[in-house]
Amino acid sequence: MTELNKLTIKEASERLQSGTDISSVELTEACLKAIEARNPELNAYISVLKDEALEAAKASDARCDHHEYLSPLDGILIAVKDNMCMDGTRTAAASKILDNFTAPYDATVIRRLKDAGAIIIGKTNMDEFAMGSSTENSAFGATKNPWDIERVPGGSSGGSAAVVASDLAIAALGSDTGGSIRQPASFCGIVGFKPTYGTVSRYGLLAMASSLDQIGPMTKTVEDAEILFKVIAGYDDMDSTSLNLELSQDYKDIKDIKIGIPKEYFAEGLDPEVRKVIDAAIGKFKELGATIKEISLPNTKYALSCYYIIMPVEVASNLARYDGIKYGHSSAEAKDLVDTYIKSRSEAFGAEAKRRIILGAFASSSGYIDQYYNKAQKVRSLVKHDFDKAFESVDFILGPVAPTTAFKLGEKSKDPLSMYLSDIYTIAVNLSGLPAVSIPAGFAQNLPVGLQLLAPQLADFKLLNIAKMYEGVRGDLPRAPIQKIN
Repeated sequence: MTELNKLTIKEASERLQSGTDISSVELTEACLKAIEARNPELNAYISVLKDEALEAAKASDARCDHHEYLSPLDGILIAVKDNMCMDGTRTAAASKILDNFTAPYDATVIRRLKDAGAIIIGKTNMDEFAMGSSTENSAFGATKNPWDIERVPGGSSGGSAAVVASDLAIAALGSDTGGSIRQPASFCGIVGFKPTYGTVSRYGLLAMASSLDQIGPMTKTVEDAEILFKVIAGYDDMDSTSLNLELSQDYKDIKDIKIGIPKEYFAEGLDPEVRKVIDAAIGKFKELGATIKEISLPNTKYALSCYYIIMPVEVASNLARYDGIKYGHSSAEAKDLVDTYIKSRSEAFGAEAKRRIILGAFASSSGYIDQYYNKAQKVRSLVKHDFDKAFESVDFILGPVAPTTAFKLGEKSKDPLSMYLSDIYTIAVNLSGLPAVSIPAGFAQNLPVGLQLLAPQLADFKLLNIAKMYEGVRGDLPRAPIQKIN
């Protein structure tokens, strides 16, 4: 019989709601036992909410006894990235500057999970304030990849990816600013879904770059991602960017679907072994009856440069509030107000956060804002226009998530540009506000490879539907082992 912590949301929900098979307390205890055994090695959780989870599990079982199910998530163990506020719980965004901060309220996604009966089992490790592609930039130490503990799990939602891949939770939430759900999902062999910008509330998410950040599911299957997305999505008047629009569910027959393959995604820099896996996935769509068409996204080559102007400007603005005065770390060495600002931020922000704050402050400073930030916003419009034009002739776009499989710990941490290039296929999606999903497609060098599917804005359910079709013909893939390298 499958260990309880290895179940999917759908499997666990069906067994819980049968009322005769398993209990939520048993499911919780199975996950807690796995966490105790494996988390010391993986460092995927920053905090584990053992007592709170068991209490919530007992409440779920009581509802189940009376056949009062709140949703398919009732009694299901969900981990959340440490940049989402949860009332009464430390929320540090993996930064020393918030090491002593206890959130006084629930983020909208947390409230919606609780209202659905989900059990939040812990807060997962991440790159500080979501700044990174490897989960090495954490004040709480690096997270390790369950497939090979000498490799990174990706970032910045590396902790969420690792707990799902190693069955330390049934599912998780991550946030995606430039690929931070999809790239770690690819590296860890799970599903990572970045919804259309504005479909999931950002209220209570500690902001990195407000025009780019998006919360989304990280799960074992596409169907689980859809179940979780249905709970967390929806309009929220606490978020000024929240969309009060219906998501399209006008599905086409697979034989009427056209899938675009951007030639720019298969150029220099893509690992040949990764390309083989993606080519095989394209073959599966051909088998299903979809039409495959080469397309061009010519402004893709500017997306990385554009992103690394817009994002740091927003970072510098959003992180200005962490000044050592109102909450969080305050330097004990400061002599006056200005000294408090300088010393508190110097002591508590990590190297990558400082790098992006400085870059953003420069790019938005007087005399440079037109030269850099305003020009980057114009380029952003060109990037989005490429997608708009492409979607006039195709329904979806397909390509790799990342140019390589998971790299070694420390391999790119001293070379920021090399690290930034690991998000080269994901960043344009955030600049354009599109939905995108990473689905396990196979292996290269015995490490997972993710397939990326993109859709027009608000076509989230259409995207998940075609992803489920692919998952069905792809067949089962091995689950992550916990490997020690001698």
